Amino acid sequence: MAGEVPLIHDEMSGRIIEEATRLALREGAGEVSVRKIIRALGVTNRVFYNRFHNVEEVLSLVYQDMTVQMRQSILDHFDPEGDFFGQITEIAAETLRLSYRLKLGMNQYVFTQDSVSPENYLWWRERIREFIELGKKKGLARPNLDCGAMSYAIWCFIRGYNTDALARGIPEEEAVDGFRYSFGVLLDGMKVGKSKGKE
Repeated sequence: MAGEVPLIHDEMSGRIIEEATRLALREGAGEVSVRKIIRALGVTNRVFYNRFHNVEEVLSLVYQDMTVQMRQSILDHFDPEGDFFGQITEIAAETLRLSYRLKLGMNQYVFTQDSVSPENYLWWRERIREFIELGKKKGLARPNLDCGAMSYAIWCFIRGYNTDALARGIPEEEAVDGFRYSFGVLLDGMKVGKSKGKE
């Protein structure tokens, strides 16, 4: 992805990224411009262009910061000894909450970037697969589950639900409640004893 690091990495490049984040969350990524950033910071075009080629590079870094926050939400909240399926549901619901808090003003930009970012897609697929394999190892998930197929299905469910809920402007609590219910039904089909075929 273009713009992974500023041309000059200093306090001002950090301020530019912070201002772009603020503008994107308040007005939407499509409304962020070099002019608005430099006006808010009281600096010149030269200050900006000494650090970035264009505003897309800045938004790319904003997106990367948001991606790190979303990923960390998974890593911080899982206890291998706790209620396995309950925790998976809560982690996924927290991802939706973070989508509302971090992406609402940037949802179109961020979801476009998600769809063209193989690294982000592969990271999430691998984490989901690890959870499914852990569930199988603990004897909680059906032993005949295809971990690859299920990790993809879960990725699509979470990403699709988040995208649609944000695009439709569904209130956060309503979206989270509906997500918990429907995601719980999806996970229920993974549990031991739920298979119609041979376990």
